[in-house]
Amino acid sequence: MKRILLFIATNLAIMLVLGISASLLGVNKYLTANGLNLGALLGFAALMGFGGAFISLWLSKPIAKFSTGARVIGQPANQTEQWLVQTVAAQANKAGIAMPEVAIYPGEPNAFATGATRNASLVAVSTGLLDAMTREEAEAVLAHEVAHIANGDMVTLTLIQGVVNTFVIFAARVVAYFVDGFLRRGEEGESHGPGIAFTVTSVVCDLLFGLLASIIVAWFSRQREFRADRGSAGIMGTPRPMIAALRRLGGIAQGDLPKNMAASGIAGGGVLSLFSTHPSTEARIAALQGS
Repeated sequence: MKRILLFIATNLAIMLVLGISASLLGVNKYLTANGLNLGALLGFAALMGFGGAFISLWLSKPIAKFSTGARVIGQPANQTEQWLVQTVAAQANKAGIAMPEVAIYPGEPNAFATGATRNASLVAVSTGLLDAMTREEAEAVLAHEVAHIANGDMVTLTLIQGVVNTFVIFAARVVAYFVDGFLRRGEEGESHGPGIAFTVTSVVCDLLFGLLASIIVAWFSRQREFRADRGSAGIMGTPRPMIAALRRLGGIAQGDLPKNMAASGIAGGGVLSLFSTHPSTEARIAALQGS
């Protein structure tokens, strides 16, 4: 329940901030007496699309910590925590990035990396993963997350999300404008503003185009998983530990992450492969064996 409320509250806050920004910049006035102002609409779409994506990225670390209950290891309290910090430090040094924050959270086997930049990141691992895996397997998973950071995957996916968001918002309103105009043709006073058909069509197209756009985002997410697997193999010096970790994950229950963090985890996937943020375990193992 806490995760759901946080997700809703965060999105409402983002939309409020972007709505005020659009009003101040004047880009929300894309509907004029002379028709659709495409320049203003593109500015509105870009502000909402990229603005929402980058605000979410900027808030990713605090949201991840709060939603998962992750505890950042400041001073290691036991041998496991000491091992975690030392392992991530060595991997970060090898990958050429600043030392990420290291955190543990309660839950089923999973891990994730997040953060706005390569040098201000977070690597978190669940207690379930540490309990279920050998040290070498867990080390490979940590290397996978460090590789995500080194590859700049969080920013890359944010840029992709921003582009598709902009397209969705822009295209939905263009379609809605023409649908509204078609339904209101010949109607007296049609030039005084859009009718309800514009609003309804915008919402429907936002949902439909957003669904189609999510296929593109999911495809890019799957490619970055393959890259992070190869990155883990590079950091470890061999793909064998990552292969063993994937086989282990394939045989145990995998913990769900909050919706906004799902693409960042080591374990994941969807019912339909087109919408899955992660490739199948079998595909990932095959890719590593062929590398």
